[in-house]
Amino acid sequence: MLGDATEPVREDGSGPDDHYRPAAVLVPVVARQPGLTVLLTKRTDHLHHHPGQISFPGGRVEAHDVTPVMTALRETEEEIGLEPDRVELLGELPDYFTGTGFRVTPVVGLVHPPFELALDTFEVAEAFEVPLSFLLDPANHKRHRMEYRGRMREYTAMPWNDYYIWGATAGMLVSLSRFLGRL
Repeated sequence: MLGDATEPVREDGSGPDDHYRPAAVLVPVVARQPGLTVLLTKRTDHLHHHPGQISFPGGRVEAHDVTPVMTALRETEEEIGLEPDRVELLGELPDYFTGTGFRVTPVVGLVHPPFELALDTFEVAEAFEVPLSFLLDPANHKRHRMEYRGRMREYTAMPWNDYYIWGATAGMLVSLSRFLGRL
């Protein structure tokens, strides 16, 4: 089972996490033949946070969410229509602290086909799958630099077909890759 094996990942290099807003995402690993895939979404272009970016289904923790798992499953069902009973929970990766002020708990779950998605077209432009083997291969983890809020920041990107997976999503995939590499 995944768990608390490593330190939190801080995208912005900051210290204490008191000022971060809690959020959770589902890292849906789909049991396909001949190999596992990861289900990702492309956010719509009009959203305030991370418009048009590739992401995992998820969002802010709400008052009635007792655990990050509840948040991840609730948000996944709201965003892409994947019902919680289709997800076999495997555990959590270390919290990921974003430069935009979120403390994200990545919840890893195995999804067993068949399933049908019903996208919330206000939030999600599309959903697609990427082979897990591609995402875990360090050769596909490209390091980049950019200036953000007056500081040079480094980030990982994983270009795949017409999709540019970067930022927090890529960071969480690197965390998953590191965890699985230790097994």
